[in-house]
Amino acid sequence: MTFKEKVYELLIDGLKEKPSLFLIDLIITDNFKIIVTLDGDNGVVLQDCIDVSRAIDQNLDREEQDFSLEVASAGVSEPLTHLRQYKKNIGRNLQVKTADQKIEAKLVDTNETGIVLEWEAREPKKIGKGKETVQKRQEVPYTDIKEAIVTITF
Repeated sequence: MTFKEKVYELLIDGLKEKPSLFLIDLIITDNFKIIVTLDGDNGVVLQDCIDVSRAIDQNLDREEQDFSLEVASAGVSEPLTHLRQYKKNIGRNLQVKTADQKIEAKLVDTNETGIVLEWEAREPKKIGKGKETVQKRQEVPYTDIKEAIVTITF
């Protein structure tokens, strides 16, 4: 078993203890720096990172292979990459880029194939001069999404 396979196996075992957490990324550099990025259905707290770190660190032998380990939560400015991340962010505003458009809208639903966004837009009136505010709703398939980031408003 390679070093990466062993780390991955330990990581998955550690995550079994915390089913609300899920793996976003696992990177092992050439100089054996292990970088684990997690997210959770209810967010990630410091204790979650500590527990997952211990599950890996305490089961690897530094005599066999020296390594460094970093376990962190996915940053708020990081793009969404997993279906579970979209589900946990229902009700929040997203900035979604597709091949032909950029939409900033509220995420109102998700399903197995894509997401549903809603927003208000100013458009010319159908009759008369001026503009009116209209409600827009669009389904965006996951396959069309190039990048989706949660937008934070204060």
